[in-house]
Amino acid sequence: MNSFLIGLSVLLVLVILFLIFRVQTLISVMKGTYQKRVSFSNNVNAFLFPITFVLGMALLVWYSAEAKKFYLPESASLHGVKTDNLFWITIYVISFAFLVTHVLMFYFTVKYKYDENRKATFYPDNHKLEFAWTIVPAIVLTVLIFFGYTYWSQITSPAPKDAVVIEVMGKQFAWQVRYPGKDGVIGKYNFKLIDATNEFGMDFTDKNNFDDFVPREIHIPKGSPVLLKIRARDVLHSVFLPHFRVKMDAVPGMPTQFWFTPKYSTADMKEITGNPDFKYELACTEICGRGHYAMRYILVVDEPEDYQKWLATQEPWLKVNPDYISKVPERLRSLIPFELAPAKTETPADSTAKPVAVPTDSLSKVQASL
Repeated sequence: MNSFLIGLSVLLVLVILFLIFRVQTLISVMKGTYQKRVSFSNNVNAFLFPITFVLGMALLVWYSAEAKKFYLPESASLHGVKTDNLFWITIYVISFAFLVTHVLMFYFTVKYKYDENRKATFYPDNHKLEFAWTIVPAIVLTVLIFFGYTYWSQITSPAPKDAVVIEVMGKQFAWQVRYPGKDGVIGKYNFKLIDATNEFGMDFTDKNNFDDFVPREIHIPKGSPVLLKIRARDVLHSVFLPHFRVKMDAVPGMPTQFWFTPKYSTADMKEITGNPDFKYELACTEICGRGHYAMRYILVVDEPEDYQKWLATQEPWLKVNPDYISKVPERLRSLIPFELAPAKTETPADSTAKPVAVPTDSLSKVQASL
């Protein structure tokens, strides 16, 4: 500890002496007695520029290798492969431009440092050079934007007819999902019908709501297209499935959608990542309030046969909440796809028959008449 303090004290003394020398130099300049136009620091700074550049590039390469272990694994969706390829192509283009411009910048800083014996050349413009550095980036950006727009149009266009449809609703601070039943159509909703139980605001004047169900976690089949119909109930949220490269805002009053095709099941990803506890997760990437961090929802990718088994175990929301059957119009109740529970009949608290007490004299009269 003493050695450290002594070394620090020596360093501070040297810094103070340097500052005193520097102040004396500045005073000489202001008085006009300092005749030297270029000081030693000019060469020092010129020498430090390339050293800084080399050290910075070395640090960048080292950090990139270290950070690679935190990268997401290979995309678990088909479109995500294209997205990743476009991302890395963009990184390579930007890195190339970065290296070229910075090598030139640091080189010119050293080569053209101030020299008393050299006069600067007047070089106001170069139309060919300006034309090149305008047109070339414009062409590169146009190509990147074209492919990006093409991929985006594919995943936001109408989904295949055989897609699994899932409604995803964001609210403060949770995700809720709803599946269509055997009819494959999600029923209509009305925000005026939202209450503590009917959180989706399902409108039971629409028969398509009769077989919809609300599970505790999302299940989707491997290899089949999945369409997410997204909406928000209160403020802006954002659906984020990082392993599938899916991100779409949930906007109040403006439904959005996104479809993708999973290519790895949850079991597959456990093997790929070497993590037996791996789980796909739906998160919110829009800061929507104090409970934003809690908006997590588990997603499971099943093999097709396992998905069908899971699907068969799900009960319609209306069957789980029979009190809402009263909100179904009489003319539509015959379309409910499950049997209604028989109405309960009230019974007396004690239905056991009790003997009636008969007076003794009355009993004697009856026996005499017989």
